[in-house]
Amino acid sequence: MWMKTVFWGLLLFMLVATTMAVEYGARSHNSGPWSWCDPATGYKVSTLTGCRAMVKLQCVGSQVPEAVLRDCCQQLANINNEWCRCGDLSSMLRSVYQELGVREGKEVLPGCLKEVTKLTAASVPEVCKVPIPNPSGDRAGVCYWAAYPDV
Repeated sequence: MWMKTVFWGLLLFMLVATTMAVEYGARSHNSGPWSWCDPATGYKVSTLTGCRAMVKLQCVGSQVPEAVLRDCCQQLANINNEWCRCGDLSSMLRSVYQELGVREGKEVLPGCLKEVTKLTAASVPEVCKVPIPNPSGDRAGVCYWAAYPDV
């Protein structure tokens, strides 16, 4: 008898939990405003060539020419969906790693470690004063993925 009670209790719990997840929009990687940034849905990822140059220069400690900074900031601001800006920066960073054959914990450029490059790229929105939302809801100026090791 108690097995039936446990079974029906679990079934009821699953039904309620599923209904609440649908009602309150349980987050998954493919839901929410950031899902509009998925290339699989037709979104075209910006190459951010100006930001690419800026990140490389900053990482090795070189002075960033005003024109390079302006190009980067304009390219980032031209991404209409604020939710896509950090994703496009992350894609740009991965393409730099791939282009240079960077492996985990290695230098991206002479004198510039991968971790420094990642933090430099993540701070581009703050440098450019271009707003980005974070999943936490605040509009911080550093991309949230900077805290994760796999970017």
